[in-house]
Amino acid sequence: MELRDYLRVVRRRWISILMMAIAVTAAAGAFTALQTPQYASTARLFVTTAQTDDSQLLQGGQFSAQRVKSYADLITSRELAQRVITDTGIEVKAADLTSHVTAQAVLDTVNLDITVTDADAHRAQLIAQSYAEQLTDLVRELETPAGQTDAPIKATIVDDASLSEVPVSPKPVRNLGLGLVVGLMLGFGIAVLREVLDTRVKSLDDVAEITDAPTLGTIVYDASAVKSPLLTQVPSHSPRAESFRVLRTNLQFVDVDSKQKVFVVSSAVPGEGKTSTAVNLAISLAQGGNRTLLVEADLRRPMAAKRLGMDEAVGLTSVLVGKIKAEDVTQTHEESGLRFVASGPIPPNPAELIQSHAMEDFLAHARDEYDVVLVDAPPLLPVTDAALLAAKADGALVVLSHGKVTREQVRLSIERLAQVDAHLAGLVLNKVPAKGKSYGYGYGYGYAPDAGPAAER
Repeated sequence: MELRDYLRVVRRRWISILMMAIAVTAAAGAFTALQTPQYASTARLFVTTAQTDDSQLLQGGQFSAQRVKSYADLITSRELAQRVITDTGIEVKAADLTSHVTAQAVLDTVNLDITVTDADAHRAQLIAQSYAEQLTDLVRELETPAGQTDAPIKATIVDDASLSEVPVSPKPVRNLGLGLVVGLMLGFGIAVLREVLDTRVKSLDDVAEITDAPTLGTIVYDASAVKSPLLTQVPSHSPRAESFRVLRTNLQFVDVDSKQKVFVVSSAVPGEGKTSTAVNLAISLAQGGNRTLLVEADLRRPMAAKRLGMDEAVGLTSVLVGKIKAEDVTQTHEESGLRFVASGPIPPNPAELIQSHAMEDFLAHARDEYDVVLVDAPPLLPVTDAALLAAKADGALVVLSHGKVTREQVRLSIERLAQVDAHLAGLVLNKVPAKGKSYGYGYGYGYAPDAGPAAER
């Protein structure tokens, strides 16, 4: 992925990234709130030898520095912990006490810092002071040779245990900051992973990665399409109507040398809106002054006649079996002037009828009579009907449902057309969100006339 791909991921999924950042930050805040405040107290010891000669002082200093490391290790001993417990009178096990104390030899010195953390600041000070005192006694006992009373090396308390009312943990600002950073990184990582695993077509860039065929238009998503599926049922300046006018205009530039054109309208899989697209594109063409014929050639699940409110008792299948002439089954959609041929009775052998010479004769006759013929065909992947029809037509228009069809399904559909030498005239991206400016011309803004008589231009 390139930089622009990552930026596209952020633009697409910024809400989920932000939600993840908020969630992790909230979790960090809850974790911080549930933690018991811990206070620290530190005491400092100075380790030295008893030599006074200059040459012995240097050797003694090196010896002391080596000893400091050993004394730091003694801090976690059970013996010293038990002495502190006895001295302070606190009720705690030696193993538990050692987990709250640390010792650190200051680099290049003979100083030893003892730090104790506890939920009570005064108790932390008490334990730290006791550790310092008990360690000095333990050092004296360990370093005094047998039969003597003085040790050649001793530990002296330089700084008594400190008292601080400010807890050392938790640290709310740090925890919340880390939570925010981790949340953003986690959210972005999940977003990138979802983007990589999500192969659905959701932009013109996705389409361009699959094929060089042009995208002739993008149909804006309209929630009212369920109740008002036809362009004749919506205002002429609505975003959906404008989307089809753009598609109609772009379609006129396909094979500009041919005046009569036959296009098959299909999709990769069912439910992408290919029938709605075919019907409304045909209405838009008819409204634009083109002699337009819409043929319902989906002989398995015909829906166009119901959308238009036309008779479906007789139609294409009746013509193909020779029972009736094409002129006798052609109907007119009064609101738009569109000419329409329904599917007729559903046959048991749709593919055989579509491959027949009668189908070729029907399309040839329709080509001579009309400027544009749109053939509503079944989806490409489930059955071969659409590919067979496309091979007899001037080209195929493949409708892609935004956010539903996958890139692999689109690729297989294009391969299905190529196998029968059918021409892919273009693609139509359907159900595009109105706010998706990057998806093409289906902006969804609309540009209706102002209602007032003195509207400002």
